[in-house]
Amino acid sequence: MNEIYEKRSDVPKEYTWAIEDLYASDADWKKDLDKIKGIVPQIGAFQGKLGESADSLLGFLKLQDEILVLMDRFANYSLRKADEDTKNTTYQGFKDQTMGLYVAISSALSFAEPEILEIPDAVLAQFYEKQPGLNQYKRYLNDILRKKAHILSDAEEKILAAAGELAQSPDDIFGLLNDADLTFESVTDIEGNRHAVTHASFIPLMHNYDRNVRKDAFESLYRTYAEHKNTSAAILSAQMKQLNFFSKMRRYDSPLAAALDSNNVAPAVYYNLIDAVHESMESMYKYVRLRKKLLKLDALHMYDLYVPIVANAERDIPFAEARENIREALSVLGEDYTALLDEGFNNRWIDIYENPGKRSGAYSSGCRIHPYVLLNYKNNLDSEFTAAHEMGHALHSYLSNKNQPVVDAEYVIFVAEVASTCNEALLMQYLLKKTTDKKERAYLINYFLEQFRTTLYRQTMFAEFELKMSQMIQNGESINSESACRVYHDLIDLYFGKDIVHDAKIDLEWARIPHFFYNFYVYQYATGFSAAIALSQKILNEGAPAVKAYKENFLSAGCSKDPVSILKDAGVDMSTKKPVEDALKLFDSLIDELAELMR
Repeated sequence: MNEIYEKRSDVPKEYTWAIEDLYASDADWKKDLDKIKGIVPQIGAFQGKLGESADSLLGFLKLQDEILVLMDRFANYSLRKADEDTKNTTYQGFKDQTMGLYVAISSALSFAEPEILEIPDAVLAQFYEKQPGLNQYKRYLNDILRKKAHILSDAEEKILAAAGELAQSPDDIFGLLNDADLTFESVTDIEGNRHAVTHASFIPLMHNYDRNVRKDAFESLYRTYAEHKNTSAAILSAQMKQLNFFSKMRRYDSPLAAALDSNNVAPAVYYNLIDAVHESMESMYKYVRLRKKLLKLDALHMYDLYVPIVANAERDIPFAEARENIREALSVLGEDYTALLDEGFNNRWIDIYENPGKRSGAYSSGCRIHPYVLLNYKNNLDSEFTAAHEMGHALHSYLSNKNQPVVDAEYVIFVAEVASTCNEALLMQYLLKKTTDKKERAYLINYFLEQFRTTLYRQTMFAEFELKMSQMIQNGESINSESACRVYHDLIDLYFGKDIVHDAKIDLEWARIPHFFYNFYVYQYATGFSAAIALSQKILNEGAPAVKAYKENFLSAGCSKDPVSILKDAGVDMSTKKPVEDALKLFDSLIDELAELMR
């Protein structure tokens, strides 16, 4: 049974995270609030002086590190306390104070990058010779300097900064429409029970074994989006226009190039992903045919894509069992890795169970003292994989913080999902190896195949749609409900093939995806998944050399190099199509195995 608690104070201490490792009391937190407020004015003393001497530049960078370390502890306390119970107004107030402090610090630091960019290359080279301590910051400074061609004059930068609030408007408007204004008609199951259709309940309803529930929920959701399709298209058009405007102003070739440059990733990585997936569409078509056959349907519809192929195979998985499975699965990474896992499990890095008011979902916060992992654990397979996923994030943060200086410790978003997904892949292979039950094995493979479908294929399809929308604006074409639906219609046909009924309402799916307002973000789910699958296969097939490269060159690397180079050092070259191709070969082989098991 799932653990259920009526209030936060009822949760046994061993199931909560050790918030006291940050501060023993709220009073201690408030002391650091005053301390940080006292340090922030010191930033201003460096304004106009960063290019004067090596010592001045180093002094500023050290102060920036000091503030970052203080804020890491300070913010983790207030934000984690706020997430324990979102109804607790005291800690929501702490959270607001923290956000206000971040704004003040950001504002105080705003002079730094323009000043660094004004330092002549020859002068900066002399600084490194005169002050060896600056070499620790070379990667950070070079990352600023490589963007010099895209930095404008002071006056122009002020105009772009002022326009930044307007640039946020499409996302803000989408959020209000999608989260506040849209409501969907409930659906009724065969027993007469009503099921609310919401953003949170829609995918669970698509897993429902009652096909009428799936169909009715699908039609309820998209009927509402159809009523607002023109507004949705106008918001999407505004988003693409603002991205195009800013990329032009900053002298980038395209919005895609501008977005990827923030993480120092070449657009070729994006195009390679799409090309590799296109070349493996037959595997997706084979999966669609198998799903139709195993569900024994005359016609497979879009609302049949999520329901488990292997019915009634779910079982209760208590957290203690999940913990042991995760530990055993990840033992291939060595005793030092499992020792860190044990430290996290035994020393309360994790807030395990749900309580009223607790933030939903799951995450890992890579605090420097030690990571903090939020779960809302339910006794099922999905929660078991979520726990493995978040501990992947946690140990990635822990090892990067331990092995890198402050300035290079935080890994960039391009690699953020690799360690977490690698953990999931290793857990899956362990569970598959462990089971002797054909039905359980088929159920696990079905679960794994869905990860490929929803992460590698689906997110690439989203990435391709976003790219096409951006290119339409670049080419002076109009984005409206008709043109957006037409592009999406063609992508559905391409990605799913002819063995599924193309329900017309699915052409509006673009209207409900918030990631289209994240500025070319979604492709990273697919590249991260591909890199993780490649790394997990190397670890299982090659053993010690691959494990050593993974731990030393990836988990411990932070942002000490550009993300593609970090992955390459670990043995995965994302500048090529090979990692995606290899992942899709595994997908294809798993389809064949599932077909054989279900024969």
